[in-house]
Amino acid sequence: MPALSQRLVNRLVVAAFLLGFATLVAVGIAAALVLQRNVAYTELVSHTYQVQDAIADFDILTERVETARRGYMLAGERSFEQTYNVTARALPRQLDRIRELTADNPRQRTNVLRLENLMARQLGAIRESLARTRAGGGAPDDFELDQAVLATREIRDLTEMMTQEEQRLLDERDADRRAALRTLFRMLMAAGVLLAVVGAGSVWTIVRFTRDLATSRDQLRRLNEGLEEEVTARTADLQRANDEIQRFAYIVSHDLRSPLVNVMGFTSELEAATKPLAQMIERAEAQAPDLVTPDARLAVREDLPEAIGFIRTSTQKMDRLINAILRLSREGRRVLTPERVDTQAVLNGIADSLKHRSDELGAEIVVSPGLPPVLTDRLALEQIFSNLVENALKYLKPGRPGRIVVRGQVQHGRAIFEIRDNGRGVDPKDHERIFELFRRSGTQDQPGEGIGLAHVRALAYRLGGLVTVDSALDQGATFRVSLPLILTLEGAAA
Repeated sequence: MPALSQRLVNRLVVAAFLLGFATLVAVGIAAALVLQRNVAYTELVSHTYQVQDAIADFDILTERVETARRGYMLAGERSFEQTYNVTARALPRQLDRIRELTADNPRQRTNVLRLENLMARQLGAIRESLARTRAGGGAPDDFELDQAVLATREIRDLTEMMTQEEQRLLDERDADRRAALRTLFRMLMAAGVLLAVVGAGSVWTIVRFTRDLATSRDQLRRLNEGLEEEVTARTADLQRANDEIQRFAYIVSHDLRSPLVNVMGFTSELEAATKPLAQMIERAEAQAPDLVTPDARLAVREDLPEAIGFIRTSTQKMDRLINAILRLSREGRRVLTPERVDTQAVLNGIADSLKHRSDELGAEIVVSPGLPPVLTDRLALEQIFSNLVENALKYLKPGRPGRIVVRGQVQHGRAIFEIRDNGRGVDPKDHERIFELFRRSGTQDQPGEGIGLAHVRALAYRLGGLVTVDSALDQGATFRVSLPLILTLEGAAA
């Protein structure tokens, strides 16, 4: 291309980009103005929602305080009185919240004053009825004529009216917000047309650089090929290291068992030897009491059996830990056998096998239909799901009917399973800790050595998957298992 023509083309390209930039600046300024108005409308709409939520929360508190009063008057349980005390303290704070949010609305300010009087009347009537109950008086014959009930109904009607007023404001503000958005969309469409024209002129520039992009792509492909080789080599190194760890764990646990068996055997012999020693002390006390000192008597009858008990408990725990290490080691060396697994049938079977236990605990296990099938190792998959469902049963919240829900779906070419419960939950700071070997979280009032979840995560890794938890204390837990739909032995962890 001649130099003059090239310079002309370059100038045209620069002019096109400058025009496009100027268009974007103009559109940006106009959009900022429209968005500023839209933000103002959005804040008003958000404010209205806050008022509605505050009114709804106040309504709930008034219903709760009345329910607590009735519960205390009818059942006489202290828990209802405690609920009343907590709720009665929260009511004025919630009313102050409503007063603060509606300070710019004269009509709502008047309603807030009425609401304050009704609240005072309700709480006063409730305090009087609770005082009569504490003094031995019974519940009223007809709650319908009770002053506290009448005040509660008036509060309910007033809060409904206040909510309707906020809804009216919400509709007005939402209409204004929609109008502002329509204006913005029109401006964006106009700018889009102009930018399309500028873009058409810029296509030629993009074509000029296509050859350079193709060259860069070839270079990147070569780099990726080298990276894949490096990843393959690193994976092989990790596999060898993992095999070595498995062998080491097996050897260590096996070697630990020999001295442990000796300790357990000698402990049994020592325990057996204490019986004739105790009999000898008894004969000595009967025939020559002066020969038996208090220290000897205490040592034979209390100290020695207690020490033997501590030794036996420790050796039993050590034996369980060694067995756990051996199980994990053997599982790590087991050859995976991929096969088509009907996860629906697997989880239904697990739920049926645990039904007796769940019925004892007053819990239910719900397996949602439509669980995706996978091609994987059946035994490992059954162990993963069994551990997670049993864990959910183990850590239910006392006093709360247990509910465990299992569901699954396919996302981005992987099978995602969720085991959700409404139990004790897990502190967020312990979300990773619970997957570590011999580590546990929360109150330790259930049997176990802290092995189950570590085993679950190790199995999931071997199947090319991942296990995570989403939970908070007293809010249940959701364990998610992500697995490939088809397990390839090359992609499975060793």
